[in-house]
Amino acid sequence: MPEVKSMFREVLPKQGQLSMEDVPTMVLCKPKLLPLKSVTLEKLEKMQKDAQEIIRQQELALKEQPPSEKAE
Repeated sequence: MPEVKSMFREVLPKQGQLSMEDVPTMVLCKPKLLPLKSVTLEKLEKMQKDAQEIIRQQELALKEQPPSEKAE
């Protein structure tokens, strides 16, 4: 890799500690898959669907009954 000329001149201390700044690099990690719907929302939708199905079945049962049984 070709060396890039810097505007700053490197200075190495003659005494004491030498410190170096860490250059931030990208860290790759596993992707986190998030559900499109929450578990609670899915449960509520299932409950609503089940309730609508029960109501539909009850309405069909009422339509199939003869008129004499409806009056009772």
